[in-house]
Amino acid sequence: MEPDVISSWAWVFWLGLILVFIIIEVNTLEFTFLMLALGSVGGLVAGLVGAPWWGQLIIAALLALALVLLVRPPLLRALRRGGDPARSNVDALLGIGGTVTVDFRFGAGQVKLANGEVWTARVADGLPAASVEEGSRVVVTAIEGATAVVVPAHDIDAEEGAS
Repeated sequence: MEPDVISSWAWVFWLGLILVFIIIEVNTLEFTFLMLALGSVGGLVAGLVGAPWWGQLIIAALLALALVLLVRPPLLRALRRGGDPARSNVDALLGIGGTVTVDFRFGAGQVKLANGEVWTARVADGLPAASVEEGSRVVVTAIEGATAVVVPAHDIDAEEGAS
């Protein structure tokens, strides 16, 4: 194809690229493809004012790069600033207190957490299971599958007092 044919039909390429990038952006919602689409708009405008195809490509690439590096990060921060600060799911269980309902003599025990849930639990590695008896207070330090890893609450209190 001759270069002038490419330049004269480049607007079709840019419109198609813009459409593809917008469709991908609607599915990802991370602003990367939006910035690429806006860069493609720059290439389209450059083509409409008479720039050669290679100039359109350079303008689109530079504009997209600038938008990805300079505009996208503040947009993401603004989007996440309004997010819910409350922890959920497993994250909400870390640090929560509870009471041992079945002791740990034979490995796993059970704890009733402050939120009312009853979990199978085990004592954190390095701690003797005998130090956690039925009725004692514990704190969840990790979740491994469907098992809560706990430490005695007095160990946590002692660590906080020492710091």
